[in-house]
Amino acid sequence: MKKTLSLLMMFAFFGGWAQQGPKNTPQSKTQAKKANFRVQVFKKTDTSDIKILNPDPEFKNRLPIGAKINKADLVNLKDLPKAAVIDSVWKSELLNSDLFENMQREIQKQDYSDVVYKDLPTDTLKARLAKLNARTPFNVEYNPMLESVIKSYLKRNKKSMERLMALSTYYFPMFEQQLDRFDVPLEIKYLAIVESALNPRAKSHMGATGLWQFMFTTGKMHGLDVSSYVDERMDPIMATEAAVKYLSSLYKTFGDWDLVLASYNSGPGNVSKAIRRSGGSTNYWKLRPYLPRETAGYVPAFLATMYLFEYAKEHDFQPSNPDVAFFETDTLHVKQLLTFDQISNVTGVEKDMLEFLNPSYKLNIIPFVEDEKYALRLPRASVGVFVNNEDAIYNFAKTEITEAKKELPRFVEAEDKVRYRVKSGDYLGKIAQKYGVAITSIRSWNNIRGNNLKVGQYLTIYPRKSVSNTSKKQQVAQQSSTPKSYTVKNGDSLWSISNKFPGVSVQNLRAWNSITSTNLKPGMVLKLSKS
Repeated sequence: MKKTLSLLMMFAFFGGWAQQGPKNTPQSKTQAKKANFRVQVFKKTDTSDIKILNPDPEFKNRLPIGAKINKADLVNLKDLPKAAVIDSVWKSELLNSDLFENMQREIQKQDYSDVVYKDLPTDTLKARLAKLNARTPFNVEYNPMLESVIKSYLKRNKKSMERLMALSTYYFPMFEQQLDRFDVPLEIKYLAIVESALNPRAKSHMGATGLWQFMFTTGKMHGLDVSSYVDERMDPIMATEAAVKYLSSLYKTFGDWDLVLASYNSGPGNVSKAIRRSGGSTNYWKLRPYLPRETAGYVPAFLATMYLFEYAKEHDFQPSNPDVAFFETDTLHVKQLLTFDQISNVTGVEKDMLEFLNPSYKLNIIPFVEDEKYALRLPRASVGVFVNNEDAIYNFAKTEITEAKKELPRFVEAEDKVRYRVKSGDYLGKIAQKYGVAITSIRSWNNIRGNNLKVGQYLTIYPRKSVSNTSKKQQVAQQSSTPKSYTVKNGDSLWSISNKFPGVSVQNLRAWNSITSTNLKPGMVLKLSKS
């Protein structure tokens, strides 16, 4: 019996060894080397769809050349690895606009009365402000009014500040990069919190728009154009660069960063008037009584915000941590018109995320205009997916638009603001149609709540379509009399030059002369037409 069992075990051992085969023979190594190549097998099932049989993992993110994307195939692209996406809590903070309204209300209605907050003794606050004052070019000396604002924020606005701190982790690295580039104090990044509560689509009742709250005309002066599709004041990078350049120029005028803040808010003219009325003082706290009410609360709000951010740990602020950062995103220039819905369908990036990353596109449509470079910002991993499937994505988008037969809004560049006087028989809808704008926009620009208008009332309007009373003969005469070129003079800007020649916009000048910045040198010769 024992011999029988032994024989059975021996047969089992050798049988298993024979099935496995030798592991390290020269022949097996040669076979392994010969097998080191890939064959990708395609099966064409009909004239439009291309299927991949047993796809190679290395090429799973790329469709075969010439492949077409059909709606039924979108699932395949959605299964591609997604970029780092934000969680639901973080996303709600990004897209929430009530912070802007709360911040503006707080600045305008701050009463500066004593606030009892036992967790921050006055002596402790004085010591901390002294440390801040030593390491920043701003005047952060103790002041009872500043103490009132700081304690008010700590007592009533702690949750709002935590939300702003969460948002800041996305925007501040980009702000700091631009500030450092133009040698502007990094603390200026806190100005965007006071201006817009870090909402790139924030719009004040006066029409100031974006992270840095540019008015229409001021934005034009700094190269930020507005069209029916795009508002560059809402582009975080372009608006930040324009704001930093403007702040730098204000410092050359005033030589004091506190006065720069005041003039950014109310205009250099109001600050110079306040200096005269105060007897020549350049100390903000002495000028404060002579400044507009909003500006009077503006600098204290900035200094209080700086204090809270710099001493966040000491006050136990606990902002949420985002899963996406600005430098984890990248851009690519689009080659034809795309909608956010199409981009979301083929890349898997949620539409809410697209809106957050690309706030300057007013209609969630990225237009394609000759001589313009409109960019799409995506999480880094999704940029690779888009580029790998670029031709297929554009084919899909073009087919979908054709099939839907949707008439998309015509691309129209907004002109300078119009001062319109209400006539008998006018109503908001009629005026809105005349200038190609929304009724809600007219309400917002003029702080109108209802629909009632008074004859003789003046309205500020930023038209999307030009309205001219001149005849065709007059227009032809104007065009024929317009010179073909212009020589730049001292003090000229793209905006001032465009105002000299009807029908010529900043955008035209940049395109016709291949200008990428707003810097002009005296003596430069600019084309005033495309040809």
